[in-house]
Parts: sequence; C-alpha cells; structure tokens
Amino acid sequence: MSAEHAAFSVHRALPQVELLDARYVEHAFGRHTHDTYVIAAITEGVEEFQYGGGTERAGVGSVALVNPDVVVTGHAGVPEGWGYRVLYPAVESVLDAADDLRPAGTGTPAFTTAVADDGELARLVHAVHGAVGRDDPLAASTAFRLLVARLLRTHAAPSTTPRVASAGSPAVARARELLHARLVDPPSLDELAAAVGTRPFPLLRAFRDAHGLPPHAWLNQQRVTAARSLLRRGVPPAEAAVAVGFVDQAHLARHFRRSVGVPPGAYRRAVQERTRFPVPARDTLGA
Repeated sequence: MSAEHAAFSVHRALPQVELLDARYVEHAFGRHTHDTYVIAAITEGVEEFQYGGGTERAGVGSVALVNPDVVVTGHAGVPEGWGYRVLYPAVESVLDAADDLRPAGTGTPAFTTAVADDGELARLVHAVHGAVGRDDPLAASTAFRLLVARLLRTHAAPSTTPRVASAGSPAVARARELLHARLVDPPSLDELAAAVGTRPFPLLRAFRDAHGLPPHAWLNQQRVTAARSLLRRGVPPAEAAVAVGFVDQAHLARHFRRSVGVPPGAYRRAVQERTRFPVPARDTLGA
C-alpha cells in the first residue's frame, strides 16, 4: 500500500462542498466536530471512530456518515490504515438539494446510521470526486444531487433537535456566547463560571454534556472553524492563526489537522485554486 497522503479540493460547481481524498496509517483524528455533514466512502483498509457514544468500524465499500456538530474521532482500524474519499457538504447545500425532494419545513436531515453498507451511495461519492477531478461541473453537481436524494431516501430522517445545541442550562448557552465573543482572549474557567452565574465544575460538566467537549476543546474547534473562513478568503495561515487566538501557525496546524485532515496551508491553496491539490506525504505529518 502507498504512504500517507491527503488531497483537499473545492470545485466551482459545488462551492459549499469540500472534498478530501486521503490515506492514513498513523494519523489519528482527536475528538472534534464538523459544522458540515461528513460522507466518507472507504476505499481501502478500515477506519474506526468513536461516534454517538459507541465505536464504529467502516471497511472497504461502506460509507461513514457523521452529522454536523456531533463529536467524532478517527483512526486506523487495521495496521495497514485506511483510505477514503470524503464529502463535507455544508448544511445549506444539503437543504437546498433536499428542497427539490420533500415538502418545505420538514426539518434538517440527520443521518440515522453511522456506517452504511450501500454500494450505490459509495459509487455516488466516487462520482462526485471523479467529476471534480475532470473539472466537469455538470457531472459533479448532478452526482451530488443524486447522492443527497439517496441519503434522504435510505439513511436520513428530519432532525427533531436544533443543529447548534441549545441543550443544557441557560448558563451553558451564555458561556458559549461569551466564548464565541472572546475567541482571542478567552476567560479562565473560574471567570467564565462567574460571568454566567454558576460554579466552575457544574459548568464544566453541563457544557460537556451539552456539547460533547469541555469548554477549552470546544473553543479550539470554533477557532479552527473561524480560521477556515479566513483561509478561504486567502489569509495566510500565520495571520489566520493569530487572528483567531492561536499562539502561532504551528499551534493552528496541530488543531487544524486533527479535525480537517490536512495542514492549513494546503487547505488554503486547495480552496484558492478551486481544484484538486495533492498534499505531499511529508506535509501530512507536520504543520
């Protein structure tokens, strides 16, 4: 098998859908969330990931499905690692495609299974990637619409809960708002608890119950999301890192790759070029 590699891409025909074609052996994704859906067709090996309170295994031919804002990990389930082709469609892109297929106001779709043994769904993931690689906008957008249709028919149902968690006490919601407002200069846990009218440990426990992550880890996820937005606009990684509250580019890179799968510089180049950009294996192992 080949060494680790990762190729990130975005295409003009699907501006709200990011793509990753990768193979990992030693790399492991830490606990993180995505503000998009994750649709990952396994091409070799086995990926193992914690999701929804359990451990899932996805092998060749299956498709891993992850809902937005749900804590997930990812690592090799066999010694030889795993390869996959991934789509990260924004919620808005899925809702737009879904509007052609169902009555309006039926809720945001949520996947009902974490691993789908669905050959047709896997084929459609590969079709989107292939069309992007050929720079074929009609084929890419058509394959994506067909993919959403299949997901809605077979692996999704309307969500009964808000996408961004408002679960937990009002103190958790206020703490989340305060952290959003202070990405660069966050308070200590004691200061945060005092600001929202509670004690540190009860806030820590309630926040983790609501979001699956303690406040400091959740804050770093928001920083990564904010950095992605800046990188998409062409801001250099070093500037983006400082702008969102990381110490430097290396600090951003550590957190960025743990949740996105490629270094921030490679992500910026791929998004700027709007074409398939291969990340050399050595880049996947560092900043």
